[in-house]
Amino acid sequence: MIIELLEVFFVFLTFFMVAYLVRHYIFTLTILKHANKRGKAHNINGLSYQPRVSILIPARNEEHVIGRLLQRITELTYPKNKMQVIVINDASTDKTGEIAERYKREHDYIQVIHRKTSEGGRGKSSALNTGLQNAKGEIVLCFDADYYPQRNIVERLAAEFADPEVGAVQGRVIVLNEPQNLVTRLVALERIGGYCVDQHAREILGLITQFGGTVGGFRRSLLESLGGWDETILAEDTDLTFRVYLAGYKVRYVNDAECYEEAVESWGEYWKQRYRWAKGHMQCAFKHSLKVATSKRLEFKKKIDGLLLLNVYFMPIFVVLSWVMGAVLS
Repeated sequence: MIIELLEVFFVFLTFFMVAYLVRHYIFTLTILKHANKRGKAHNINGLSYQPRVSILIPARNEEHVIGRLLQRITELTYPKNKMQVIVINDASTDKTGEIAERYKREHDYIQVIHRKTSEGGRGKSSALNTGLQNAKGEIVLCFDADYYPQRNIVERLAAEFADPEVGAVQGRVIVLNEPQNLVTRLVALERIGGYCVDQHAREILGLITQFGGTVGGFRRSLLESLGGWDETILAEDTDLTFRVYLAGYKVRYVNDAECYEEAVESWGEYWKQRYRWAKGHMQCAFKHSLKVATSKRLEFKKKIDGLLLLNVYFMPIFVVLSWVMGAVLS
């Protein structure tokens, strides 16, 4: 009886791993087929759709990069009378707040919220929720402080919301400091695979496009109805992705809405970041897997892709289990 149960479980593990293999094979073929096409705005109104936009920038001890981002924000081509920029200074102990205040004095569309020491340090989600409370735009976009967007990125992201079924949008992240060392080169490869292959293929195939936490945003009315960011979840971006889909909305990916990031430069930072992502992703898997499987709002193909996406960090565990069980059953 025990052997039979082990055999059934082994078949399940094998099926699970084959599903991932086939999925990525399909993604790769899809991108090769569309190799000469770039992700454009989907709506026929294109870039002419220009709603009022609130840009949230959470920043904690970012004095070395916040000025570069805010300077770039002033160079964006989106109409400034339709932009509200909110810097959330998350109880920084360096000059982040001073630099942000200087840009606030020079540009009336830039606001700065200074969180007190007792309020700060609770994570990015908490800072973003503070910003959301002050947002006035129809669309809420998010940028990390160490990012550097292309000048027309707001037009490209906002254009997707001309479709009333779109609840969120995601742009492409490119590593700015790729030549620095081996770690940054590996992160750059991850970003290329994650965005130019996985995200782009999902968009083309109509699967679960994932909001990545930055270089993207939401319809504010939807975000508020969902209660904003969940401050108990480490992977707040993945959590919001599935809450948007389960609410009946779409998430769009725009491959040519590009933004540069500063990748982690040491193995220690890399490990901490990936550990946090894995832990947060598993939280989302436990929270959303059953909801995705039983949702009446998701197509079958989105359910399958969603479950595979949610449980991706269990793959190493399943691989080891399959090796052990294969040895036991052989």
